Amino acid sequence: MSCSCSGLKPAGEKTWEFADPAIDVKLLEPCLEKYAGTKGSLIAILQEAQDIYGYLPVGLLAYVACRTGVKPAKVMGVVSFYTQFRTKPVGKNLILLCQGTACHVNGSSAIEEAIKDYLKVEEGEISEDGLFTYNNVACLGCCSLSPVMMIGDKTYGKLTKNSVVKILKEIADNEAKGNETGNGGARDNEPVNKKRGKEEAVK
Repeated sequence: MSCSCSGLKPAGEKTWEFADPAIDVKLLEPCLEKYAGTKGSLIAILQEAQDIYGYLPVGLLAYVACRTGVKPAKVMGVVSFYTQFRTKPVGKNLILLCQGTACHVNGSSAIEEAIKDYLKVEEGEISEDGLFTYNNVACLGCCSLSPVMMIGDKTYGKLTKNSVVKILKEIADNEAKGNETGNGGARDNEPVNKKRGKEEAVK
């Protein structure tokens, strides 16, 4: 997809079509206007775009490049470099499973197998009910809680094969009841919020 525009241009100059009909670029306009002319704002724009759409499809990256005047190769390079960005859709609850040294030594591979068996998915896939996707990550910075995973903004430590399944079941049950859990909601294994580098148990 090519584009000859540079800088922040009006959204109506070009008709953009995306494979995913849920991508409505109008939703991104307030973000683009906010950062118009601000150097070094690409990451912030991409973060907000991912918050809006859940992921960053290639077509949307081309649109961001066109509207901001940043070269498409640079936009793609930023997305490829930072693990926080994803270019494929994910389930409603994204599971980040730590595979750092401490977690690996303490059984993260067994936790991954339990997740795979329960959800019937491979890494990066969406569960049949659309609720979950799991990804392995290098380190979550919570070595004292290993093995550990994050779901949304909650961190679950000291995991076992039984406890991780119990956590996922509770989240699924909450979703089935129509409860908003904020990408989580389970209270097993003392989920913690990471604030300013400290691990604080959720009361």
